[in-house]
Amino acid sequence: MATDYDAPRKNEEDQSEESIEELKARRHDKNSGKVDEDETEAAESFELPGADLSHEELAVEVKPKQEDEFTCMSCFLVHHRSQLADEKKLYCVDCV
Repeated sequence: MATDYDAPRKNEEDQSEESIEELKARRHDKNSGKVDEDETEAAESFELPGADLSHEELAVEVKPKQEDEFTCMSCFLVHHRSQLADEKKLYCVDCV
C-alpha cells in the first residue's frame, strides 16, 4: 500500500482530541446532574451510631508546671526532669 508522505500526520493524541465545543458540551452535561448541597447542613444532619455524648461532661484538672518538670523546646510537652536529654536546648529524650 502506498503512503502519502505529504499528507498531514496525526498521532494517537491528535486523534483523541476533540473540538473545544464538544468538550465544553460534555463538561456541561456531566455537571448538570449534580445537585448543589450545603456541606455544613449535610455534616450537621450526619450522626454516628452510639456517638451521642451530649450527656457527658469532661472534668480535667489543669495543674501548673511543677519544679521537677520542664517544657521540651522541640515537642512543647511537659516532662519530668528525668526525661531531660539536653539541658542547653531543653530537649526531652524522645526528641533527641
